[in-house]
Amino acid sequence: MPRRGWEYRAVRPYQGRYWAYSKANLSEFARRGHIIHRSTGMPRLAQYSDDMPGVALQDLWTDIPPLAPRAQERLGYPTQKPLALLERIVSASSAPGDVVLDPFCGCGTAVDAAQALGRRWVGIDVTHYAVTLIEKRISANHPNAAYTVHGRPTDIEGARDLARRDKHQFQWWAAWRLGAQRYREEKRGADRGIDGRAQFKNGPYGDGWIIISVKGGENVGVHMVRDLRGVIEREDADMGVLISLAEPTPAMIAEAASAGFVPKSAHGRLPRLQIVTVADMLDGRLPKLPPLPIEHLVRGPAPRRKKAHPDQIELLLPFQGQREVIDRGEFVDPRYINFARS
Repeated sequence: MPRRGWEYRAVRPYQGRYWAYSKANLSEFARRGHIIHRSTGMPRLAQYSDDMPGVALQDLWTDIPPLAPRAQERLGYPTQKPLALLERIVSASSAPGDVVLDPFCGCGTAVDAAQALGRRWVGIDVTHYAVTLIEKRISANHPNAAYTVHGRPTDIEGARDLARRDKHQFQWWAAWRLGAQRYREEKRGADRGIDGRAQFKNGPYGDGWIIISVKGGENVGVHMVRDLRGVIEREDADMGVLISLAEPTPAMIAEAASAGFVPKSAHGRLPRLQIVTVADMLDGRLPKLPPLPIEHLVRGPAPRRKKAHPDQIELLLPFQGQREVIDRGEFVDPRYINFARS
């Protein structure tokens, strides 16, 4: 302990106390800019984080909380981890330019972190749902990222191979290829005749729903069309599409045609039940559908359409841009024509 009585720049220690450092050390601290003088002239030691080694990160991390149920980064994936957690892991275990491998990548939090931190990455997952979810995530967060998807069917032989290996993944892939926004992803049990759903805007009739059923077997029959027709009625859906790996029989085509047209459509005459083969979709020959939302994930069950009370009165209002639609010769509900031309 320095002897009592010595001064530093004419300032003495408080009564009964001593300087914690020698006069030489105080002078060295002042030379290095580590001394701050209060208004009384009393020196104070300034410590900077660059000069302090700190404490090494331990194996128990409590500073990154789990994702809240309504967190903005939530994607609906049940085992999703916080992005901050994966960024710390990637930063601590790799350098920029290294390759990060996530063999069970789920919703892609690890590859998202790797892309943000300048790492190359490889993500692997067995489910088609996860792959499409990661594609949307990377496109949204890193629009300039370059990557390729391997294992997704691009021709009829690849589709047949996927159907043989995993019929559920084939069903989800085929429904996605048509434009489904919801997949039967939760359980591999009974699907109740539904492999996917697509939502569309149906003008004055609100939201419309399309039921998608996928058949990956080589043997198909008219009963499959009848079953889908029953599902459309049961679910109060507007349309149904049967995707078939095999060519449909004449009886199947006739049964689909007998379902008629969508009763209430803001998009012209739409067949209520259609059949499309996987080969058709791969060649770009798609069924006649209303415009579907692009890259829009619809969560939750399809709402049941509420039936209007007999005494309920509908208030019909025009919509912006309606006149231009009529002038182009596109379909408009006849009840709106008087509004549009007034």
